[in-house]
Amino acid sequence: MAGPFLSVIIPAFDEERRISSALEELTRHLSGKPYEWEIIVADDGSTDRTREIVENAAASEPRIRYLGLRHGGKGWAIKNGMLHSTAEWRFMCDADLSMPAEHIDRFLPDDKAPDHDIGIGSREAPGSRRFDEPLWRHLIGRQFNYAARLIALGGLNDTQCGFKLYRGSLADEIFAAQKAEGWGFDVEVLYLGRKMGARMEEVPIDWHFNAESKVGFIRGGLGFLDILAVRWNDIRGRYRDVKRDKQK
Repeated sequence: MAGPFLSVIIPAFDEERRISSALEELTRHLSGKPYEWEIIVADDGSTDRTREIVENAAASEPRIRYLGLRHGGKGWAIKNGMLHSTAEWRFMCDADLSMPAEHIDRFLPDDKAPDHDIGIGSREAPGSRRFDEPLWRHLIGRQFNYAARLIALGGLNDTQCGFKLYRGSLADEIFAAQKAEGWGFDVEVLYLGRKMGARMEEVPIDWHFNAESKVGFIRGGLGFLDILAVRWNDIRGRYRDVKRDKQK
């Protein structure tokens, strides 16, 4: 059976304080769209009330779906959510919803299909705006993105923003080949997309800093290791089966 036009995939780990408002805002925006949609919450082994809250929301809105997983990391949750979906387009969305829900329209306009295969939410592209971001958070992000460009993804200015759109057929290929399960998985999946010849576009967004953000110095450091692992995996031939030009 054919899937919806759009799946919004939210990775969640102990998100009882934020998931309800995120679902409400997304549902309110998407309910006015001319296409079929769904929201998949990929629960990364939460130990709080995340499951209960999502299932209660799904009881009143059947287009919200709960996907329970063992704890494996953000990359693990995104991978399973993407592969669980059968939608034509799949949108990765952080649970803190630091980007306004209506900015989804910048990735996927109502009146036409995107020209790109991957739309990358960017806080660096012309027209983007940041709100209330502390200096330490900005410096971590810029250092990580500099390393990502230098080692794996030259030409992309913001690889770590938690909002990205993938063409469904490409997502099936990319996330099946994904190895990284932790915080730096974004670099790997974009690297794989580039190897497959995907057309990428950085999409400017308004981004609001959330004081409860789970990004920190430790996770940032682990992300650097993930960048190195991408190149090492390629050298070792772990992406050997990834083919170019599949989407053209």
